[in-house]
Amino acid sequence: MDLFIRLFPLWAIVLSIAAYAVPAPFAELKPGIIPLLTIIMFSMGLTLNLDDFKRALAMPKLIISGLLLQYTVMPLTALLIARILQLDPALSIGLILVGTCPGGTASNVITYLAKGNVALSISLTSLSTILAVVLTPAITYFIADTTIDVPVARMLGTILTIVIFPVALGITLKHYYAYRIKTIETYLPLIAVCAIVLIIAIITALNAEQFSRLGTILLLAVVLHNATGLLIGYFSARMLGYKTRECRTLAIEVGMQNSGLAVALAIKHFSAAAALPGAVFSIWHNLSGSALAYFWSKKS
Repeated sequence: MDLFIRLFPLWAIVLSIAAYAVPAPFAELKPGIIPLLTIIMFSMGLTLNLDDFKRALAMPKLIISGLLLQYTVMPLTALLIARILQLDPALSIGLILVGTCPGGTASNVITYLAKGNVALSISLTSLSTILAVVLTPAITYFIADTTIDVPVARMLGTILTIVIFPVALGITLKHYYAYRIKTIETYLPLIAVCAIVLIIAIITALNAEQFSRLGTILLLAVVLHNATGLLIGYFSARMLGYKTRECRTLAIEVGMQNSGLAVALAIKHFSAAAALPGAVFSIWHNLSGSALAYFWSKKS
C-alpha cells in the first residue's frame, strides 16, 4: 500500500492518459468531483487534533511567514504569469484560483517522504484552509481581471461546505473516537490518493479537446507557478534561520496548492476551461513534489 501511495503521480498520469483517450466514461462522473473533494477534506480532518494547532503556536514566525507567502506570492505570481503568457480570461481566472487556494492535502504526504517537519506541514495546511474561507474569495476578487465576474459569496459558501465543515467533522470524530479512528488511519492516505487521481482523470476528460489545443502554454504557466512557490518557500525559511527540515516543509507548503479545490470552484462558478489550470497543476505539483521528496530523502 505504501508503494501505491508513493507512486500516486504515476497513477494520475496513467488514468489521465486513459481519460484523454476515452473521455466519455470519465466525463459522466463530473457530478462526483465535489463529493470526492469533500472526502479528501474529511480524511485530512481525521488525521488532525488540537495538538497540531499547539505545534503551530510554538513556531509563530515560521507559521506567519508561510501563510503570508501562501496568500501573496502564489496569487500574485499567478496573475503575473497569466499576463506575461497572455492567457485567455478562463485560463487566467483558473490559474489565479490555484494561487489563492490553501495548501494541498498532498503536501503532508510529500513532506513526510521528504523527511520534513510533518507536524508543521499539517498545521500550515490546517491554518491556510481555515483562512481560505475569507482570503480565497477576497484575494481572487481583488487581483482578478475586473472584466471577470468573481462570485465571492458563492465561493465562500462552497469553501465552507466542501472544506471547513468536512475538516471540522473529521477533527471532532478524531477527538471523541480516537481509538476507532486509529484502526482506519493507515488507509486514509490511500483514500485521498484514489480520490485525487479520479478527480484529475475526470477533469482531463472534461477538457480533453481544450487540452490538446492549450496544453503547452498552460503547462509552462503551471511549471513556472509551482517552481516559484517551491523556491521562495525554501529560501524564505532559510533566510529566517530555520533548519533544513523546516525549509523543506515551507517550500512544499507554499508550492503545493489545493488544486482540487481550485478545480471545484472553477467548475461550480466559471467553466470547464477555467478548471484546466487546476487539473494540470494537480498532476505537475505531485510530480515535482515527489521528485523533490525523493531527492531530499536521500540527503542527510
